[in-house]
Amino acid sequence: MIDTSDTIGINAELAPNNLVRIGRMFRPEFIEGAKDCRYAVLTPNDPLDLLHDLRVAVARRITKTAANPDSQLKGYPIPTDESLKAFSAGEICTDPKLAVLAAHVDMIASEPSKASAQHLSDLQTVGFSVPQIIALSELCAYVCFQIRLVHGLSLLETHHE
Repeated sequence: MIDTSDTIGINAELAPNNLVRIGRMFRPEFIEGAKDCRYAVLTPNDPLDLLHDLRVAVARRITKTAANPDSQLKGYPIPTDESLKAFSAGEICTDPKLAVLAAHVDMIASEPSKASAQHLSDLQTVGFSVPQIIALSELCAYVCFQIRLVHGLSLLETHHE
């Protein structure tokens, strides 16, 4: 059985005896690889002064772009900080640093082809370092990957019912 740290399987809401879920168990390296990536972007050895609450808030905000956003939130706790809670809910941010980050995250999640050097410069202007921007980019990439994989698995489940 897939353990509870398999947030992709949990978010896909695959039934216990579903063929897709059973099939995934034949490729444990994929499940473990995805879990390792998740831990690396949410709880890295060197967090680069990007608090866990901020990382979770970014992940939760990205899930708002999913077709069924509430199904993507399992494994991403609600931040305790009020401004990060609002940020994670997709609300407009009054804090300038969070506002620039929100605009960047929203663009990456919904229209990544619009990304430009100016967006990265904007993040630096409000105080994010290059290593932090890279870490945030990795986080965005992972959450977008999770959304697409969960959607694909749910389509396979629907097809096999």
